[in-house]
Amino acid sequence: MKIENIKTLGELKKAGYESKSIKDELRSNLREKIKSGKPTFEGVHGFENTVIPELERAILSRHNINLLGLRGQAKTRLARKMVELLDEYIPFVTGSEINDDPLKPISRFAKDIIEIKGDETPISWLHRSDRFFEKLATPDVTVADLIGDVDPIKAANLKLSYADDRVIHFGMIPRANRCIFVINELPDLQARIQVALFNILQEGDIQIRGFKLRMPLDLQFVFTANPEDYTNRGSIVTPLKDRIGSQILTHYPDTIKIARTITEQEAKMDATQSDMVYVPSLARDLLEQISFEARESEYIDNKSGVSARLSITALENLLSTAERRALKSGEDKTTLRLSDFMGIIPAITGKVELVYEGEQEGAAQVAQHLLGDAIHTFFPAYFPKIEKLEKQDEKTPYTDIIEWFFAESGFELLDDCSDEQYQRILGSIVPLEVLIKKYQPEVEKEDKFFMKEFILWGLVEYKKLSKDRFADGYQFKDIYGSYISKL
Repeated sequence: MKIENIKTLGELKKAGYESKSIKDELRSNLREKIKSGKPTFEGVHGFENTVIPELERAILSRHNINLLGLRGQAKTRLARKMVELLDEYIPFVTGSEINDDPLKPISRFAKDIIEIKGDETPISWLHRSDRFFEKLATPDVTVADLIGDVDPIKAANLKLSYADDRVIHFGMIPRANRCIFVINELPDLQARIQVALFNILQEGDIQIRGFKLRMPLDLQFVFTANPEDYTNRGSIVTPLKDRIGSQILTHYPDTIKIARTITEQEAKMDATQSDMVYVPSLARDLLEQISFEARESEYIDNKSGVSARLSITALENLLSTAERRALKSGEDKTTLRLSDFMGIIPAITGKVELVYEGEQEGAAQVAQHLLGDAIHTFFPAYFPKIEKLEKQDEKTPYTDIIEWFFAESGFELLDDCSDEQYQRILGSIVPLEVLIKKYQPEVEKEDKFFMKEFILWGLVEYKKLSKDRFADGYQFKDIYGSYISKL
């Protein structure tokens, strides 16, 4: 007989069911996962050796947890993943507002019904997916929302005095009894509301409107907070911080590889888009590097952080840019181009907080700087380094390319040109092919034209060529005409 088919308190006792607190539940299930070598927080990447071990230690210690980190660092994702460490089902007294444990009832309702019906008390089963409660801390949150209040309508309907505890309307926290309760952006919660959490965290009970009411709630609290909030909007009051068992610092991905894994996992792409647009590996790496550059940029407030959502939405925009171009050209398939990266500017401008210099520069211009910085960073990993100072008349690996531009006066590359036109234009620059054969001989055939465009953008970033944007495309040309800069 499946345990969830048990329908009465008597059957539950006969089955030998033992109650345990949610913290013990999380702890015992985590122990089993660790012993069996199974991953505990699947789908969360880059925290394997930092955040996750600390989180596991906090759960084993039965602590309430505060996840402290900048935006877009998977804080809420981690909290939601904790649900997977709960038992699949737990019993509760049918009709109980606060998920009363049939073996350890705490509410007036559950105690009364068990006293009347005894072993015939009906019980229901709560699945772990229903044991997650989340509240975003906003300035308008009240104690009544979280803890509860006297309900005059209930008092009138039941013809009860306000002194009777049956007139209480429970708030979100009591209703989340035996569940994981997450308060996001805790510093935004007003200090007087934070004070109302003291008793719940330390003694595990609640106080409502002066009622002498002791209800030892059983909760796993997880708070999330952004260090930026401490100066901008509020802070966590010291006695509340003292009552939170473990504070765990989150962080952004350390490597391009991890960042790519996260972006590809989270980006919303359908099969038609993926089949239509081929994305070179270098393009995916460049996209991630933009976020890394943003976190170091002098134009962007690094205290605010640059969310992982920047790369996710940028990849979605990038694919849509190439898809739209192919549809307009009447093509069934296309390969991503570096010029398509102009389509990701809207994904960047809304995700970064600019400092004064950035505001002066303009958000769109800062986004283009970030793309240029990413190319500048990646270029030496694929092709010979371009020195700032070169001897006059010294031949470099790029001399033939620069001389081609001097002789041909450059070319224009339209945003919406067909793949055939795009490949014909880049194919006409013979020195590009020579450079790739020499330094990147193993490049995939499908990636070759993206690599050619990458060389041109790289030479622009190193001030060997010039690139001008016009209404519907780019013009590449020799930087100073007949005079080649020796910067």
